Amino acid sequence: MKTRRSIAIAAWCLLPVALWVTSLPDNTLSAENKKTILEHADQIEGGEKTGPSGTAIPYRSAVGNIKFLHGETTLECDRATDWPDSERIDLEGHIIIKDKNVETRADRGVYHTDSETGELSGNVRGRVIGDSLTTKSGRAAFDQHKNELWLFDDAVAWQLGRQLSGDSIRVHVHEVAGKKKVDEIQVFGHAFLAVRDTLSASPALHDQLSGKKLTANLDDNSRLQKVIAISKARSLYHIYDDKNQPSGVNFTSGDRIRMFFVEGKLDRILVTGSPLGKEYPNYMRNDPEINLPGFRLRDKEKPVFAP
Repeated sequence: MKTRRSIAIAAWCLLPVALWVTSLPDNTLSAENKKTILEHADQIEGGEKTGPSGTAIPYRSAVGNIKFLHGETTLECDRATDWPDSERIDLEGHIIIKDKNVETRADRGVYHTDSETGELSGNVRGRVIGDSLTTKSGRAAFDQHKNELWLFDDAVAWQLGRQLSGDSIRVHVHEVAGKKKVDEIQVFGHAFLAVRDTLSASPALHDQLSGKKLTANLDDNSRLQKVIAISKARSLYHIYDDKNQPSGVNFTSGDRIRMFFVEGKLDRILVTGSPLGKEYPNYMRNDPEINLPGFRLRDKEKPVFAP
């Protein structure tokens, strides 16, 4: 026969909606004092687990159609485990972390409620909603206070005809007229930038830049302002005459390549450290043999998000 206590626990675990609240130390004057509220879960359970030191660690878990609110951030997943003593929530299955500007999805993750940071893994996809930036990687880490997202393991980012790829990518955003816009992207290891040449017809051609490290700065309209490639830097860009007629393709290499743009259009290029350059004739514009090593368009991998 069930005891009154076991019946009460069973009923609690089957609640369709839970008020699960965790917060930082009480300070009503501090903007950092944000509660983490469990708005919905199909089932709630709790108890203790044995930690690495052998001591019992309390935990609470929510299962099924989970939705958390933390300030302006919404967290959704299939299963969440809260560790009250560490201000940490472990997330599993169909994770969506979203505010009005940024959305990130993954299979597994950890969210730190005190610092508003987290780590994600397993088919990580993200986007800056008002800035046409979409990302894909194997792992990611985010910091909402620093307004930055780190992508690891074969990272790719797409934005307005541009593709950036590398071993890891750092995306930084800032606020413009109430919306977050990307102002800097850094790529580390096998860094590559491909930019759609808007003056070319079919087939589409791409200007290219590669190096061990690449930094791209953008204006408030998401247009390129400056791009720097460092270490074994190479560039390939298409040349036009005064009437916008194609006249050839330029290849340049050096220790450092800096490209400067005016209203999103390439204005000048500076090469330092063992500079080398050559120009391909116009008939080779569509020859794939002149592409930089590592050039590969990956549009088919670009994540699609519901409107």
